[in-house]
Amino acid sequence: MRKRLFAALAAWLLVAAVVSPTSSAKEDKPVPPKLKVGDTAPDFKLQYFDGSDLKDVTLSQYRGKKNVVLAFYIFAFTGG
Repeated sequence: MRKRLFAALAAWLLVAAVVSPTSSAKEDKPVPPKLKVGDTAPDFKLQYFDGSDLKDVTLSQYRGKKNVVLAFYIFAFTGG
């Protein structure tokens, strides 16, 4: 299990290194973050699968009603 995970991570890093654009150090300027702690999140739309169909959901549907946590799982549902 660990070998497969390590191999998948190594392959991903290799692909990322090859695909990523290269630029000179002069052109690299730090980009200020667009959002800061405490800022209101911009509205966005995602699709989710409810077991039988894909449905759209937006952040504005929950604004002022519920707390929303958005999490990303790198290897979720990959079988690795």
